[in-house]
Amino acid sequence: MNRTIERPKYLKKLVSLMDNGRVKIVTGARRSGKSYLLKELFKKELLAMGVPADHFIYLSFEGNDNNDLKNPLELEAHIRGLVKNDGKYYLIIDEAQNIFSITNPLFTGGKILLAKKGDENAITYVGVVLSLAKIENLDVYISGSNSRFLSRDIVTDFRDRGDEINVKPLSFSEFVSFKNENPETLYEEYSLYGGMPLTLSYAENREKENYLNNLYLLTYAKDLVERNKIKDDETINVLAKILSSSLGSLVNGEKISNTFVSNKLKISGETVNKYLGFLTEAYLIAKVDRYDIRGRKNIGALYKYYFTDLGIRNSLLHFLSRDFGHIMENIIYNELVYRGYSVEIGVINAFKKENGTTKRENYETDFLVRKGSLTYYIQSCYSLNDEQTYERETRPFRLIDDSFKKIIVTRLGGPIRHDEHGITQMGIVDFLLREDSLDL
Repeated sequence: MNRTIERPKYLKKLVSLMDNGRVKIVTGARRSGKSYLLKELFKKELLAMGVPADHFIYLSFEGNDNNDLKNPLELEAHIRGLVKNDGKYYLIIDEAQNIFSITNPLFTGGKILLAKKGDENAITYVGVVLSLAKIENLDVYISGSNSRFLSRDIVTDFRDRGDEINVKPLSFSEFVSFKNENPETLYEEYSLYGGMPLTLSYAENREKENYLNNLYLLTYAKDLVERNKIKDDETINVLAKILSSSLGSLVNGEKISNTFVSNKLKISGETVNKYLGFLTEAYLIAKVDRYDIRGRKNIGALYKYYFTDLGIRNSLLHFLSRDFGHIMENIIYNELVYRGYSVEIGVINAFKKENGTTKRENYETDFLVRKGSLTYYIQSCYSLNDEQTYERETRPFRLIDDSFKKIIVTRLGGPIRHDEHGITQMGIVDFLLREDSLDL
């Protein structure tokens, strides 16, 4: 890949956190571009700011890289030896989770021994990083790419002494910016192969499919099994495929458990929920709650799950899915999260009389979107080509008795329109490429 993939949103965030005395923790899905962001883009930015090249310290612990520094004490001594009293230094520790945890040599007669789980006297990379962060002229950044680091508990390890930057696969705008082709055509490619940066290096569709298949099987599935000590890897793979097939549907552990039975596998709802947690912690999927708009409270029992990258989702279905509507819904969800909004499913209760009996009906708006004091309601509707469909899709909006912006997103483009109820209609490409699309 000769051209640079720009990640302006994340680069701006890194720059805004520079020199704040806290550890910058770069998390996110595997192969989403964390190392590239730090090693290439951030370094380029620092050099442009006038930071001397030898004040940028990059240490990778992938594979056998820097094996001699995987002892945390050796690592700390090495870095302290590099930092002189001649200006600010910037330290990047990549694949930090591969640094060994050792028992404090004070308790081993000076011997270097790997720490066992639960060892209260362990010296870990977390302690080393926090120690280094106290050096006045050293700014510290860490990232990692296996499931130990991907798990959200990495941020807990640093408590209130770190800032998390969660890197996601390419947004559609980043994808279009790199490809520089017709966005309408690129949308079809993006919806099939997703936004993992390395897919852009393959010219042939078969190569992209092989890459995404291997990314799931050899990276995600392998890490999930190893980290969580899963004895039966078939179960979690079947679960991932079930979620792929039920994209955009309301599910829970018990409901999915019944689907396992139809696949001639027996697994309890409790175990399904546990495995759903594993998939979520690895940033493979995201869980979305339902929110009662009138009652102003979250509703349990059923949830939706969306995939962080649709290329991986589609690989689980052998790239045969034709579920264009739910794929578009997933893309909208990912874009909203990328823009920093909190997202829930909006639920509205309505009552109507039928044959003298009052009946309660539930309606949903696909997304209830919030950031600070801003609130939006969004419906995803792939095709809106007749009055009956328009009536059905906009009915939840008309039942909501507030003045927040209401938007319906369709596959087809064209002029952005507003109807007599104040409902905005726009095409998916406009929605994704215009940063102000929620306010048009």
